[in-house]
Amino acid sequence: MRRRQGARPRAVHIPGNAVVLAGCLPGLAAVTALALCAHGVDQSVTAARDTHALAARVPAPHTAPRPAVLPRTVWADPGEAPGKQPPPRYDDSVVAVFVHHTDTPNAYRCEDVPQIIRDLYAGQTGARDFDDIGYNFLVDRCGTIYEGRAGGVDRPVTGAHTLGFNHRSTGIAAIGTFTAGAEVPRVMTDAIAALSAWKLGTSGTDPRATVRLVSSNSLSRFAAGTAAVLPTLAGHGDGYMTRCPGAALTARLPEIRDLAARLQGRP
Repeated sequence: MRRRQGARPRAVHIPGNAVVLAGCLPGLAAVTALALCAHGVDQSVTAARDTHALAARVPAPHTAPRPAVLPRTVWADPGEAPGKQPPPRYDDSVVAVFVHHTDTPNAYRCEDVPQIIRDLYAGQTGARDFDDIGYNFLVDRCGTIYEGRAGGVDRPVTGAHTLGFNHRSTGIAAIGTFTAGAEVPRVMTDAIAALSAWKLGTSGTDPRATVRLVSSNSLSRFAAGTAAVLPTLAGHGDGYMTRCPGAALTARLPEIRDLAARLQGRP
């Protein structure tokens, strides 16, 4: 049989991107090529199905939205000499949160908080000779979150809040004194949970888990170089010999962990 003039041979794709012109093959070869093509399509469908199944088995990242944080310009002394503040230091990530209280009076007006933070800054950089306020964040009784230590709230800034465990952690201070019997405002614990969920979410860390941190100072609860297993969302007293953040706030930590985990979308 003669091929009609102008008719073009059909192209059959075979796995491996090879192309065979079926019209140029003997009948049996053309059938074989089509079978190979069908097998290649079946393999592609199977591979796609397996890929979707694998994606379904890989857990989704657990993150939380960033809560509103007032910048340190809200409380920092505008008359501070330029260059007084040394450059911030950073870690690779945040895998732990330490909760503190400031051990200051509770009966304050929330509009007075910037002055309270200025006083804390002055005390820590004065008599205690810190290079900046030690806490990365501070939360007041109205649930307002303030940036503490300089360096950027979105970044893993190395703080000065928990001796021996300042690296790879964030320090959150509840403004007030929360010893046994003290009232801990719900809006305050909710804000601590939201902040913890966001910061721990940047490293995919579960607020209810534990974390392995290496002590950098023997004056902590653990000798320098010791690998300590601590709660991911811990109280100051878990890493250092202190009653901070007070018995009342310490008792609320399990609730804060659970809320932080829910905010990350964890079951």
